[in-house]
Amino acid sequence: MANVAVVGVQWGDEGKGKIVDWLSARADVVVRFQGGHNAGHTLVIDGVTYKLSLLPSGVVRPGKLSLIGNGVVVDPWHLLKEIEAVRSQGVGLTPDRLKLAETACLILPLHRELEEIRESGAGGIGTTRRGIGPAYEDKVGRRAVRVCDLFDPKALTDRLDLLLAHHDALRRGHGRPPVDRGALAESLLALAPKLAPWVAPVWRELAQAQAAGKRILFEGAQAAMLDVDHGTYPYVTSSNTVAGQAAAGSGVGPRALGYVLGIAKAYTTRVGGGPFPTELTDAIGRGLGERGREFGTVTGRPRRCGWFDAAMVRQAARLAGVDGIALTKLDVLDGMDELRIGVGYRLGGRTLDALPPDANAQAQIEPIYETVEGWRDSTKGARRWADLPATAIKYIRRVEELIEAPVTLLSTSPEREDTVLMRDPFAA
Repeated sequence: MANVAVVGVQWGDEGKGKIVDWLSARADVVVRFQGGHNAGHTLVIDGVTYKLSLLPSGVVRPGKLSLIGNGVVVDPWHLLKEIEAVRSQGVGLTPDRLKLAETACLILPLHRELEEIRESGAGGIGTTRRGIGPAYEDKVGRRAVRVCDLFDPKALTDRLDLLLAHHDALRRGHGRPPVDRGALAESLLALAPKLAPWVAPVWRELAQAQAAGKRILFEGAQAAMLDVDHGTYPYVTSSNTVAGQAAAGSGVGPRALGYVLGIAKAYTTRVGGGPFPTELTDAIGRGLGERGREFGTVTGRPRRCGWFDAAMVRQAARLAGVDGIALTKLDVLDGMDELRIGVGYRLGGRTLDALPPDANAQAQIEPIYETVEGWRDSTKGARRWADLPATAIKYIRRVEELIEAPVTLLSTSPEREDTVLMRDPFAA
């Protein structure tokens, strides 16, 4: 049985939460390996809606071990609030079921303040203003406060010396007062006993799980086209979102990754700024947003909507090493007479089969479309291939041809059981 890595292959918000939750029934361990609480997952289970942003989706399933890996940047106050929120909904979440990597870097109030300053200026790109980007900057700058520093006052003092020397200079440049060092240190030390029960060497937990033959599900946040190296830069997130990061961000070797499952909507959405070649700003786009309830889980912002961009998904699937695709929200396309699929781009007099690397060219490209027949019958709630209209099946098959990857899972509603399985990724 293969371990499975789940990654988005558009610009995020593809419905990874439901797919990870559905797959976690077959897994023993679920590990989140990058991002922060800017990511959002909405799960609907037996009529109960869970909104998660930092916790792995596996936490709502009893008997599963959920891990937050070293590649995640963690707002510790938010983490404790989210733990209490799911507990208040009846989830029996205990420290033996959730572990936080001791080497994960922390998001502090100063990170949120810095991002707020930047996003309020002319250079804003539409982030969630949660402090994720500045926290990753401090991580690669080797001045971050890590979870393990909370349990060593001397280490915490040393880290704050380095961190505040940098941030106080930035704040002066923005006309802001220096950070209240005493208050920050006091609040961090007060966190230590609250976080301590949840902290563990996640890499060791994973090594033990591998040795015991347990199945591991690696859960990514955002998506491949928001990858800091491979996405639509600079309109990207601050971490690597492709499947290769699952190993580095959780503490396993690359051979531990087995099947890579890419998640894509049957249409395309994007939140925040950045290029979007197949975006629809007309009644069709608004209709997709209304039927798909396209509002951000974390921010509540309406998502931009457009036709399925097969050229982009094909590019993302190659970057992420995708073995198969889970296609979500097919039911949102119900009732449309015809559909369009982006199959390439025009830039000046050239035809492109992938997004160009620079932002100016990305802003100028025009989509090349292929028109296909829609369907009037409902796909909502379908659980078997035979339940789908023939034209919906034709749409899926054409998508497979264009993205050069098979559709192995199909989601037809937010409900966990409304899923059509063509191939079990764990059995690959």
